[in-house]
Amino acid sequence: MTDAALTFTAVFHVVFARLHERVRSTKPLDAVGPDRGAVSIEHVLWYAAAAVSVAVVAAIIWSQVRTTASTPVQSPSAP
Repeated sequence: MTDAALTFTAVFHVVFARLHERVRSTKPLDAVGPDRGAVSIEHVLWYAAAAVSVAVVAAIIWSQVRTTASTPVQSPSAP
């Protein structure tokens, strides 16, 4: 599995677990927190875009770190 796929999978599972926990909560809404009103699809899309962009940037940085770390270090030669 590539680093980008692994990162995306991890982020997806965290988001899914949080949403699933919220939906499956047996507590009444007042115990969870006050109702803050409806969420528009625009809000959902902005948060999804932000999460995807953070995951993409993290994957790019991680791949650069791994590429740099995997290059062999040349030992200095004696003069």
